[in-house]
Amino acid sequence: MKRFLFIIGIILTHFSLCPGQGFKNPVLPGFHADPSVCRAGEDFYLVNSTFQYFPGVPVYHSKDLIHWEQIGACLTRRSQVDLTNADGNSGIYAPTIRYHEGKFYMITTLYPSRKHFYVYTEDPAGEWSEPVFIGFTTGSCDPTLFFDNGKCYFLWKDEYIKLCEIDVETGKQLSEIKRLWSGMGGRYPEGPHIYKKDGFYYLMLSEGGTEHGHHVTIARSRFLDGPYTPCPANPILTHFSNHMQNSPIQGVGHADLVDAPDGSWWMICLGYRTHGYLQHVMGRETFLAPVRWDKNAWPVVNGDGTLQLDMDCPTLPQVKMPEEPEKDEFDKDKLGLYWSYLCNPNVENYSLAERKGYIRLKASPIRIDELGSPTFIGRRQTEINFQATTAANISHLTNGTSAGLTAYAARLNHYDVRVTRENGRNYVEAYLRVGQIGHIEKRIPVQAQTVYLRIEGDTNYYYLSYSEDNKRFEPLCQMEYRYLSTETIGGFTGVHFGLFIQSDSPSGSYADFDWFEYKTNKNKPF
Repeated sequence: MKRFLFIIGIILTHFSLCPGQGFKNPVLPGFHADPSVCRAGEDFYLVNSTFQYFPGVPVYHSKDLIHWEQIGACLTRRSQVDLTNADGNSGIYAPTIRYHEGKFYMITTLYPSRKHFYVYTEDPAGEWSEPVFIGFTTGSCDPTLFFDNGKCYFLWKDEYIKLCEIDVETGKQLSEIKRLWSGMGGRYPEGPHIYKKDGFYYLMLSEGGTEHGHHVTIARSRFLDGPYTPCPANPILTHFSNHMQNSPIQGVGHADLVDAPDGSWWMICLGYRTHGYLQHVMGRETFLAPVRWDKNAWPVVNGDGTLQLDMDCPTLPQVKMPEEPEKDEFDKDKLGLYWSYLCNPNVENYSLAERKGYIRLKASPIRIDELGSPTFIGRRQTEINFQATTAANISHLTNGTSAGLTAYAARLNHYDVRVTRENGRNYVEAYLRVGQIGHIEKRIPVQAQTVYLRIEGDTNYYYLSYSEDNKRFEPLCQMEYRYLSTETIGGFTGVHFGLFIQSDSPSGSYADFDWFEYKTNKNKPF
């Protein structure tokens, strides 16, 4: 029997490590925009844009490019990034991660100042350096670094894609600025990256804007300074075609290439899943595709330059990573890495220690409708069909204070189920913020000290409800998803489910949240 079990164990181990077959896109669902990837040995590391959310630029680790675990963030201190009054159109744009001689570098741009800077570390799961600023140019965005023959080059988007050598220790300019290529004529040529293979320098960028017409083009040269010859099969990735017009995946672009230890090549890119009439609420997500890149040839993405939700292709040996928990009990010393703040937080307004097993949120006069840093922690919406629920102890609310759960797309576009205290009484209410209009759809007095608040979603609506016993939930309202979609409201981020508290004035008011549970279902609503 022991021999039999041993053999079974060997077989299972073999299958867990053997080359995999197929995977599901997106590999990072929800708001994971502008991905960039690098490899260090047998490990892959990936970063994304965060705009107004803090900490800035999450760092993910993977063994197979399919399963990812967040291990840290690049920008965890105010001294690295000041996000005062940032919103979904400002903050941290389009980072690039690169590995060179034992160090990781992350370079990005801060809006609205449009200053480029990079940070570095030897441990991507630890703290990153103070920023090194590129002082000789500002404006535009999408910077990257390219290391070649002992030199470091700074590459960025302007009217043309531009390049110059820099001192990697100081960011100082060391050579004249060269104009390389402006793409194939699509608008907003951006997201440039250079790769060296078979004696060629390949310059890849995205065109068409980060919308339905987004696509990826590539050119090459025998010389770093060019001239660059475009690929005759451009674009090498696009869904802006008759063939892909009905795909749920749209807006593919802003790509990065990486080689694996087995010699295979892969593309990481952004895209978004639409529903309804080509609208999306979860922001731009991170997708993966295999790349065939023969010697002296052009890269071919997934055979025909398109992506699918279900990718039927050989993969690297698949290695599972820990997943984000479905339920957060707030019983750790620190918040999970999947939580984000709006702008740099006022840390005194958050406590996991003052009441064990709860997170205490203390009221701020800054409301989630306003610019600034309200008392708010949020997690990304990752599927169209979901159920988000929290338990809020409201016994310490004071008059003029609201606390609750929000589906937050932007400060002027969010749906809240919250408890408000007025004239010594608590009321649960559905509050809808749509542009310049703030509307309370329903308000009901509640007696319980702990109230359960819920937001659910499907392909058509968000549904707001509450309960006083966590068994029977009373509906408050439903609202179309499209008023939180990027196509309706603009911006670059996706919906977050946030816990928050706000007050008309500083009052000592607080709410204790016992837990937060987030369930998803890819096939049907709950």
